[in-house]
Amino acid sequence: MSEGAAGHEPVMLHETLDALAIREGSTVIDATVGRGGHSEAIARRLGGGRLVLLDRDRGNLEYASARVRAAAPACEVMAHHANFCDIGLITARNGIVADALLADLGVASTHLDESLRGFGFQHDGPLDMRLDPSSSRTAADLIRDASEAELADIIFHLGEEPFARRIARKVAQVRESEPIKTTAQLARLVREAYGSRARASRLHPATRTFMALRIAVNDELGALEALLLAIASAARARGSGWLALGARVAIISFHSLEDRQVKRMFAALSDEGVVKRLSRKPLIADDPEVARNPRARSAKLRTISLTDTEVVP
Repeated sequence: MSEGAAGHEPVMLHETLDALAIREGSTVIDATVGRGGHSEAIARRLGGGRLVLLDRDRGNLEYASARVRAAAPACEVMAHHANFCDIGLITARNGIVADALLADLGVASTHLDESLRGFGFQHDGPLDMRLDPSSSRTAADLIRDASEAELADIIFHLGEEPFARRIARKVAQVRESEPIKTTAQLARLVREAYGSRARASRLHPATRTFMALRIAVNDELGALEALLLAIASAARARGSGWLALGARVAIISFHSLEDRQVKRMFAALSDEGVVKRLSRKPLIADDPEVARNPRARSAKLRTISLTDTEVVP
């Protein structure tokens, strides 16, 4: 995502709206509202419908809710400060049956660009990385408490970093004499672990390590698995769950680990005949969008629709 003074430039906006096939008066869930870019456009199409907003960051949720209400006063807005892994519980408690669901798995630019959130290394800040600032464990806590082997596994498996063991060894050595508490400090240690290879790296050497720690701190893959299982349960319920028959589900992922989970679940549900995949391959941002918003480069959009008839895979 890319955000400016207006608040948000959503990734693949037009493609997402087309994929969701929003009807006026229907109910839509935005499970990761962020700053509300997708939701504002959705609410305008809903008219007097209902838009359910979820986000782990209370500040972004409040901002987005106000933005959507101002843009589309006729639309009923329900805002929940929650992780989308609890979507089944939230919909059950509130009697929600959705006609469409969107989950944009990208980290909001308010997180990446605000140094105090500790997600990036362009500016120094505390090593935090919590999507929900009210949660307890920070990235600094993880680095302090995890063993060298655990750190290496996190960086290798979640960041797909080939020098994970070298980086973990460097971090373990340094933390014996000084705590690792800032983003600049960690980025410097990763670069030192890379050594001369840092000059040949296409990405900043710390990119994969920071991504891995963020995923671990927020249990992002575990939350995504819970969301996908909830979608699967609703699809198999064939209209008696929290997703209506014919409902569209669109998920935008930003790295291969996420996309792999989504692809496998959607394919499995298609094989069962309870959903239809609207395209075999994910949609990606076009060149003009990538030029305007480089963070869209890695985005992949996959969409399914629920069906009450058998689908031929």
